[in-house]
Amino acid sequence: MANFATSLVVLWLSLISYAYNVHATRMAHWPRGSSTRFYDFKIQTLKITKLCNTKELVTVNGIFPGPVIYAQEDDRIIVKITNETPYNTTIHWHGVRQRLSCWFDGPSYITQCPIQSGQTFTYEFTLVNQKGTFFWHAHVSWLRATLYGAFVVYPKPGVPYPFKYPYQEHILLLGEYWNKDVVQLERATVASGGNPPITDAYTINGHPGPNYNCSNNDVYKIDVVPGKTYLLRLINAGLNSENFFAIANHKLTIVEADAEYTKPFTTDRVMLGPGQTIDVLVTANQPIGKYSMAMGPYSSAKGAAFQNISAIAHFQYIGAVTNSVSLPAQLPSFSDNLAVKTVMDGLKSLNTVNVPKEIDANLFITIGLNVQKCQSKTPNQNCQGLNNGVMAASMNNISFIKPQISLLEAYYKKINGSFTEDFPGAPLKFYDFVNGAPNNIPNDTQALNGTRVKVLEYGTRVQLILQDTGTVTTENHPIHLHGYSFYVVGYGTGNYNPQTANFNLVDPPYMNTIGVPAGGWAAIRFLADNPGVWFMHCHLDIHQSWGLGTSFIVKNGEGVLETLPHPPADLPRC
Repeated sequence: MANFATSLVVLWLSLISYAYNVHATRMAHWPRGSSTRFYDFKIQTLKITKLCNTKELVTVNGIFPGPVIYAQEDDRIIVKITNETPYNTTIHWHGVRQRLSCWFDGPSYITQCPIQSGQTFTYEFTLVNQKGTFFWHAHVSWLRATLYGAFVVYPKPGVPYPFKYPYQEHILLLGEYWNKDVVQLERATVASGGNPPITDAYTINGHPGPNYNCSNNDVYKIDVVPGKTYLLRLINAGLNSENFFAIANHKLTIVEADAEYTKPFTTDRVMLGPGQTIDVLVTANQPIGKYSMAMGPYSSAKGAAFQNISAIAHFQYIGAVTNSVSLPAQLPSFSDNLAVKTVMDGLKSLNTVNVPKEIDANLFITIGLNVQKCQSKTPNQNCQGLNNGVMAASMNNISFIKPQISLLEAYYKKINGSFTEDFPGAPLKFYDFVNGAPNNIPNDTQALNGTRVKVLEYGTRVQLILQDTGTVTTENHPIHLHGYSFYVVGYGTGNYNPQTANFNLVDPPYMNTIGVPAGGWAAIRFLADNPGVWFMHCHLDIHQSWGLGTSFIVKNGEGVLETLPHPPADLPRC
C-alpha cells in the first residue's frame, strides 16, 4: 500500500512537472503582455447615406470608421472577430510586428484563409516593444475601403512622450469612398483588365466635407483652444490614392512616423501613402477663426486619372463664428515630387539606431506595372488595358498569384504545390530601369505569373534595394512589409548606383511602409529574426490585385523563442 501511495505521489509530481514544462514552453512561445485587452469585433453591413447616395458598407460594430483599439506598449491584445456579412474577410494589424504570432497577421491566403460568413476567429498577439499610431484594416478584396479603424498604443505607465505633452490628441483617418460596392468594384476592375474608376470622394474620419455634393454638413471638426498644442495622429487608410494633408496657416511638426519617434521636423504639409501613419504637433497660434484641414491627391503616375476634389475638415477655434467661411489650406500640385522628397528628407530617428552594417542577403527588387497580352475570347470586356492588353504589376517581373490555401499553412504543414522558393534576388537583366524600360506594349512588358517566395535563414541581415521602373509609367509605390519594421537607409531618383548612393547609417527612420520615389529607388535594411511567412506588397490595392507583391519565408532559429508556434485551433479553413 505504501508503495502504491509512493507511486501516486511520484505520478502526481510528474504530472505537475509536465504541466509546468508545457506552461513554461507556451510562455516561451508566446510573449506575454503586462495586461490583456479584449475586443469583440462584429463585422457587419451598415446602411449609410453619403454623396446623395445610400448604400450598404462593411464595417465593425455598426461604426464607420470602425472602433479605435487603445493599448499600452507590451500589452496582450485579444480580438474576437465574428463575420456577420456575406463576404469573406480578415483583419490585418498594420505595423504590428507580430513577434512569434505570424498566424494572427491577417493577410488573406498568406497567413490565413479568410473568415467566411458566419464564422469566428480570435486574433491574439502582444505589442512587444511597440508604441505609437497604428491601424487595423481588412486584408481581402477591397473591403479595406470601409473596414478599417485606428489602433493607438501608448507608452508604458510613467514613460513620457519625447516632446511636450499636448493639450489634446485627435485621430484623423484619411480614406476614400465609393458609391459602388467595393467587392464588386474590384471584381469588375480585374475582369476588365483595365484601370479602376477614380474614388467618388476622399474622406477625413469618414466625412468628405463641403466640396462634395450633399456634404455641406458631412464635415469633421476639431474645436481648439487658442494657444494650445494638439497631437494629430494621421493615418492614410485609403485604397488607391496617395494624399497630401495640410492645415490652413498652421505648421505641422512631425514627431512620429509609422509608430516610431522621429526628430521633430516642421513643415507646411505632409504626404501619406496608403498604410503610412504620421503624428504631428499643431499649435493653435493664429487669429481666432475657422481653418481648413485639407486632404488632396498626390498622383505621380503619368496619365493616371484621379479624384481632384479635396476633402475638407475644420480646425475651428473656440470663439469663432460657427457659420463663417473657413480659410483654405494650400496643398501642393498633385504631381509635386519635390514636396514629397522634402518631407522624406526631414525624417530621422529620434536617437542613434543600431542599423545592420554587414549584410548577408543583398536583394535588388524592381517594381512596376506590366501589360499582359490579351488571351480572352471577349477582348472588349476583358482587355481594356493599354493597347488592348491586360494590366498587371510585378516585382522582378514576377506577378504574384495568391495560392488556394494560406502560404503559412502550406509552409508549416509541408503541403507541396502551393508555392515555389525561387523568387529571384535580382532582376533577370539590368538596364536603364527608369528611362530605358522596354515599353513596346504589350510585347516587352509581359510579366511571369507565379507564387514565388524568398526564403531567409533566421538571423539574416537583409538589404533590399527597391527600384521603380518606367515600364508603363514611373510611379511612387508605398511598399509595406509585414512582420517587420525596417531602416530606410537611403533613397534617390534615377537608377540605383552603389558607387554614388548616399546612405544614412546613423539615424535613419524606422518604418513599415516606404514610398519608393517615382522614377527612383529606396534602400531598406532589417534583421530577419521573426519566423513565419511575411507578405511584402504595394499598398495601392489595385497594384496588389494586379500582383505587385511577394513573400518572405523566415525559417526557425534555435529554441522556442526563435520558433514559429503551432497554428491556433480556430484558424479558418479555405
